[in-house]
Amino acid sequence: MPRAVAAAAVAGPTVAIDIGGTKIAGALVHPDGAMTAVTRRPTPRGTDAEGVMAAVTDVVAELARAPLWARAVRCGIGSAGPVDTSRGTVSPVNIGAWRDFPVQERVAAELSARGARIPAVLAGDGVAMTAAEHWLGAARGHANALCMVVSTGVGGGLILNNQLHPGPTGNAGHIGHISVAFDGERCACGGHGCVESLASGTAIARWALAQGWTGPDPTAAGVAASAAAGDPVALAAFDRAGRALAAAIAATATLVETDIAVIGGGVAASGDTLFAPIRRHLASYAALSFVRDLQVVPAALGTHAGLIGAAAAAMMLLPTA
Repeated sequence: MPRAVAAAAVAGPTVAIDIGGTKIAGALVHPDGAMTAVTRRPTPRGTDAEGVMAAVTDVVAELARAPLWARAVRCGIGSAGPVDTSRGTVSPVNIGAWRDFPVQERVAAELSARGARIPAVLAGDGVAMTAAEHWLGAARGHANALCMVVSTGVGGGLILNNQLHPGPTGNAGHIGHISVAFDGERCACGGHGCVESLASGTAIARWALAQGWTGPDPTAAGVAASAAAGDPVALAAFDRAGRALAAAIAATATLVETDIAVIGGGVAASGDTLFAPIRRHLASYAALSFVRDLQVVPAALGTHAGLIGAAAAAMMLLPTA
């Protein structure tokens, strides 16, 4: 167990809040990773910023009724991004009502109002997933790791020397916006040839459709099903995505000497349809001796990664709370 997490393990439970485009969840996460008082609300649609915050407030209020609430020692907030942890704000792409919303301050106020005057920390969902996988998942035991979420977008985070490395604004490890195609198409971020524009679920489906693929389910999952059945266009779409991911993984490993890349998210659920081309292309991109043994493995925690990750990030970033 990393030193910071081990230090935290002598304390009480961590309040975990996981904020995403479809749900807002909460739990008390204990030092052994067990979760109690798990609750969730659908993320409100068609409302203003306060309407979304009301769902967060409901989650905190329900957690406050748990018998172990009084023993909580810290709070971790994991949120879809973009995030700015230096200011405690979020502007999630999938929560249109929140732009520069001061979620950390507002959650801290709700905690305090219910008797929990404890420190709170904000982490982007990619960083939270990284903390979770390093604590209890596929990156456990690795001092230097890259963890990624490949879904509608592509995000990630870094563990360096057994420490979570979120960076000054919480966006370090955002591998989705590394450029891997010098003359590539313009990305939504404003760059060109970004990994996300080539390897996200949206990008995979878009490219396959543009190449004439006509499967019944026009999503990355549909393309994956066709690829598993041997459809050549679908296979090419995943090969293209796998090559982009391999190039970015190799570049990251070369820069900071990570020895494992853990990949989760909806697209990773396609299994070897995605992982086989990543590993095949990685052999040509990770050529230097110190990155040749780089592992690429699927994430282990699945749907639990959000809450476990929010808690793990807090335990690593607020170890003495």
